[in-house]
Amino acid sequence: MTPVLVVNSGSSSFKYQLIDMDAEHVLASGLVERIGEANGHSSHTVFAAAAEPGVAMPTFTEATSSRELPIPDHTAGFAAMLEAFDAHGPSLDDAPPVAVGHRVVHGGARFFEPTLITPLVEINIDELSVLAPLHNPPNLAGIRAARKAFPGVPHVAVFDTAFHQTLEPAAYTYAIDSEIAAAHRIRRYGFHGTSHKYVSEAAAAFLGRDLASLRQIVFHLGNGASVAAIDGGRSIDTSMGLTPLEGLVMGTRSGDIDPAVLLHLSRRAGMSTDELDDLLNKRSGLLGLAGSNDLRDIRAAIERGEERALLAFEVYVHRLRAYAGAYLAQLGGADVISFTAGVGENAPRVRAEALSTLGFAGVEVDPARNEARERGIRIISTDASSVTVLVVPTDEELEIARQSLQVARS
Repeated sequence: MTPVLVVNSGSSSFKYQLIDMDAEHVLASGLVERIGEANGHSSHTVFAAAAEPGVAMPTFTEATSSRELPIPDHTAGFAAMLEAFDAHGPSLDDAPPVAVGHRVVHGGARFFEPTLITPLVEINIDELSVLAPLHNPPNLAGIRAARKAFPGVPHVAVFDTAFHQTLEPAAYTYAIDSEIAAAHRIRRYGFHGTSHKYVSEAAAAFLGRDLASLRQIVFHLGNGASVAAIDGGRSIDTSMGLTPLEGLVMGTRSGDIDPAVLLHLSRRAGMSTDELDDLLNKRSGLLGLAGSNDLRDIRAAIERGEERALLAFEVYVHRLRAYAGAYLAQLGGADVISFTAGVGENAPRVRAEALSTLGFAGVEVDPARNEARERGIRIISTDASSVTVLVVPTDEELEIARQSLQVARS
C-alpha cells in the first residue's frame, strides 16, 4: 500500500482524501469546517473493499462519522482529522502517508510544476498572495498546519496555474502598458489546471490515442468555470486570466466584461473598489441574472416561464459557444471536446446547447447518449461525428496525489 494524503485548504475549512496509489483507491475522505468558530464540525468517511463471491471487482462500503467541537485554527483542524483517523481508521500508524499533496491556487510565473515544499516555497506562496488574496493565505495555513501534523513526510504543492505555464506570450499577454504589467505581474495565468490536465490525459487514455497527437477542448463547468485549448497535452489558451474572474459566465462571477463598466460604476454609482470586487465575484453570473447560482433552480424557473431565468441560461450558453469557436480557431480544429465538473458532468442540455452550432466543424452530439444517466467517462457524440465529444468525471485529488507521489519519489 502506498498512501498519499491530499489536502485542499480554505479559509474556514479544509477537505482531505487518503488515497492508496497502488490501486488509486480512496481509503478515507473528510471535511473539517467552521474553522475559527466556537462550534466547528468534522466529518470522516472510511471506504473499505468488500469482496463478493463470483464478482471479480470488489465493491466498496463506506461509513461516515461526524462530531461538533471547537476548531480555533487549522492546526486544531488537523488534530481533529488525526483523531478521526485514530478512532475510525484507517490507521496512519500502520500505513503512514508517503507524501502530503496540497492544492495551491496561484503559483504565479514562478511555479510551473509540482514542487516540494520548503520554507522558501512557503515564503513564495505567501508573497504570491497579492495575486490570490482569497486563496493563497488559507492554502498556506493548511500547509503549515499539515507540516506540523506530518513533520517527517514530504509535502508537495500542486498549483492550479501550473498547467497553463505552457501558454505562449501572445496568449498570456494583456495589451496594456508593458512596464506597468511587468511591475505588477499582470498577465493571464489560468486556473483549474489540475482538472484540465487530468481530463485531457484521461480522455486520451480512454480513446486509446496518443496524447501528443490530440487537439482537445476541455470545459470545466462548475460554480467556477473555465475552458482550455490543449494541443498535444499542452495548454495553449484558457479562459481565466490574472484571476479566476475572467472568461465564462459562472455561478456568482461575471466572467468577461468590458472593463469600462467598472469605471462607469465608480464614477456614476460611486462604488468603491471593494464594492466592485464583491459585485463581480459574489453577486454576478447566474446569481446576478437569475437570482440563483444553481442551474437546477434555473431550469425549474424556465419551466415556470420566468424570462430572466431563460435569459440567464441563454447568456451562459452564448459564452460557451463563443469560447468553443475561438478555441477551434486557435487549435485549427479539434479531435476531442470534453465536459467535466458538476455542471459539465450532469447537465445534458448545457452540453447540447453549447455545441449545437458546431456542425460546420464536424461536431455531432447524439441526443440519446447525451441524455443517458450513466456514470464514468463516456462518449456522447454520434458515430459519424468527426470530433469525439466526451463526459469525463474529473478527479483533481487523484491528480494531485499522482503528482505529489512523483515528486516524493524523485
